[in-house]
Amino acid sequence: MSETLQSNVVAASDADLLAQTVSAVREAGSALRERYGEVVRYQSREQLMRALAINDDAALDILRPRLTSLRPDAGWVEDELDGGALPAGEWWVVDPAEGNVNHLHALPEWAVTATLVRDNQPVLTAVHLPLAGETYTALTGAGAYLDGRPLHVAPTEDLGLSIVATSQARPDEDEDVVRRVGSSITAMLFDALVVRTAVPATLHLLNVAAGRIDAFWQFAGARADLLPGALLVTEAGGRISDAEGRPWTPQSESFLAAAPGVHAEAVTTLSR
Repeated sequence: MSETLQSNVVAASDADLLAQTVSAVREAGSALRERYGEVVRYQSREQLMRALAINDDAALDILRPRLTSLRPDAGWVEDELDGGALPAGEWWVVDPAEGNVNHLHALPEWAVTATLVRDNQPVLTAVHLPLAGETYTALTGAGAYLDGRPLHVAPTEDLGLSIVATSQARPDEDEDVVRRVGSSITAMLFDALVVRTAVPATLHLLNVAAGRIDAFWQFAGARADLLPGALLVTEAGGRISDAEGRPWTPQSESFLAAAPGVHAEAVTTLSR
C-alpha cells in the first residue's frame, strides 16, 4: 500500500471514529442535562466531592462502554486534574462533566469532552454543550468545526483591542502558582481590552477557536482541561505555546492559545 493511500485510509478511519465519538458525548450530555436545574447544596468538601462524582458517573456510564468499544486497546484517563505525558499508544482523555461545579450551581458553563490521544498527540476531539445544543469537533489536519461549520480564530493584531481569558487556580493550588495567576491577570488588565476569568478552560478555548475571544492562558493546566481546546485552536488556525512562547506539551507548566496576530504580544505581557 502506498504511503498516500495508507494515509487516506487512516484519515477515513479517524473521521468515522470522530463521528461515533460525537454520538457518545451527545448521549452523555443528555444524561447530565436531565440532572441540571436545581442548585445542589453542600456543607463540606466531602459532600461536594460526592455530588461531583455522581455527575461524573452519570456521564461515564455512557462514555466508557461506548468509547472502549471503539478502541478496545486504548488506555483511559478520566481524572480531570491529571497532567504530564502519557505512555505511548492510544488514550482516551475524557472529562465527563467539564465545569462540573458550574453544573451543581445551576450555571450554564459546562460540557462533556472526549479526546483521543495517540503517542501524546491529540488526534480528534468532541466537545458537547448540552444546554446550547452545540458540538465542537476537530480532527488533526482536517480543521475545527461547530456543528459542521468551519471555525477560524480572530484576525486581531493588537492586544489592546483583544478580549482575553484565563481560568483561576485550582483548589489547593501551590501558592506560587496562585500568585502567578494573580500577577498575570494584573498584567493583562493593563495591556488587553477586556479580561475574563472563569472556569472551565475548555469553554474559553472554544471561544478562541471560534474567533470570539483572542487569547487564553493558564498555569499548571491538566490534560483534560487543555487537550480538547488545544486541538480545536490549532485546527482553527491559532497558535499554541507555553506562556513564554515555547512549544507546549502536556508536561509544560503553562499554556497559551491565541490568534496569531496577538500571540507575541500576549507572551510579552505574561512574561513580565
